[in-house]
Amino acid sequence: VMVWLRRCTHYLFIVVVAANSTLLTIDAGDYIFYTDWAWTLFTVFSISQTLMLAVGATYYLTFTGVPGTATYYGLIMTVYTWVAKGAWFALGYPYDFIVTPIWLPSAMLLDLAYWATKKNKHSLILFGGVLVGMSLPLFNMVNLITVADPLETAFKYPRPTLPPYMTPIEPQVGKFYNSPVALGAGAGAVLSVTFTASGCKLNTWTYRWMAA
Repeated sequence: VMVWLRRCTHYLFIVVVAANSTLLTIDAGDYIFYTDWAWTLFTVFSISQTLMLAVGATYYLTFTGVPGTATYYGLIMTVYTWVAKGAWFALGYPYDFIVTPIWLPSAMLLDLAYWATKKNKHSLILFGGVLVGMSLPLFNMVNLITVADPLETAFKYPRPTLPPYMTPIEPQVGKFYNSPVALGAGAGAVLSVTFTASGCKLNTWTYRWMAA
């Protein structure tokens, strides 16, 4: 019975955590719409994405104890997000305007940290957390560079159904600028250690609940 209960709970948690991670970051990448505050939002969304990836992937990874599971978790989030981003395509925006956040390389680094330290949980938290936090903003900025010019595209494909706060406006100067990648990576490197530790703690709580 306990084996059955653990397996069912395991799969239930993976679906719930992965689905909620995706839902909470579904607008991450849509900072291209908030043209006026694009880089401010890039930094904020980088941290939110780092949170959901680090907590969920670490939980899944320590639950199974198999290096490679974090990458699988990142893949689940990516596929869910592709489906959700189909809404923009349905509204008429071209493919090269739709940004899907990149989680996979950061999830792979998490797996690598776990594998290279022979499944040491504390090394996973410290090294894996820092690697995720530093890498995610970098990969997503490279991703963003490949997207069609947001201002030009937004005015080329106006959508009256968009709420006012989603309407692109001319960019201003000097908000949060300088380097959104450095800011996101710097904050992420510190915060992700806590995020990763939370994922490990979630795993502990899950086991305790099942063993009760």
